[in-house]
Amino acid sequence: MNRVAALQRWACWITLPLALAVWAAIALLLDSPLLPTPGAVLDSLWSAWQSGDLLQHLGVTLRRVAVAFALAMLLGAMLGIWMGRSPVANALLDPLLVLFLNLPALVVIILLYVWFGLVEAAAVLAVVVNKVPNVAVTLREGARSLDPKLEQMAQVYRFTRLQRLREVWLPQLFPYFMAATRGGLALIWKIVLVVELLGRSDGIGFQLHMAFQIFDVATILAYSLAFIAVVQLIELLVLQPLERRAGHWRQAGTAHA
Repeated sequence: MNRVAALQRWACWITLPLALAVWAAIALLLDSPLLPTPGAVLDSLWSAWQSGDLLQHLGVTLRRVAVAFALAMLLGAMLGIWMGRSPVANALLDPLLVLFLNLPALVVIILLYVWFGLVEAAAVLAVVVNKVPNVAVTLREGARSLDPKLEQMAQVYRFTRLQRLREVWLPQLFPYFMAATRGGLALIWKIVLVVELLGRSDGIGFQLHMAFQIFDVATILAYSLAFIAVVQLIELLVLQPLERRAGHWRQAGTAHA
């Protein structure tokens, strides 16, 4: 396990430079504006940074991601836990859950823009509607797997609802929250870009749309890489430490068992 962990830590220092070298070689070989060199992309990125456009549009997109993510996680967790703990709620809501799980994100975005107009609320709501079913499914499975022995212990010691939530439910649901969080972030930022491309006048998705109109591949790659870098930082600094914590909880639970 230690060898695998060490390999994972060093993988980015090996694979990323290698991928960059392959990209540069192919771009030089083709010598086409449709595949700019890494240097050309960096020049475009630096120009966007100096003009302030990069920070402005990146900030707008991250704000939409944060708001939609928080709402989707809250609503999806409440719905999933309710369905997991209540057979009646699960029987009534499961058909709707399956429906929204299979409804294409593009259809939801277009419908909400048609119904509510090209406004910020419609953009965020489109992202939330697309993500809530995924969170609900994950948390429903977590709620179904709660240990009944711990529930009995909570009853014996007369835990309050708050104590039961904090001491019994949340530790067991934490790995499921982490799975929903990682999957949610990966899905939400992609949907946000589509939402911006279709109906907003700012954000990374809007900038990608403008660059596409003039076939400016360097700008497309520059904005894409900037946003991917931010998402990777969130992954490394926030999600991976939380995931390791979830892994420690699972190991502790296995050891006690």
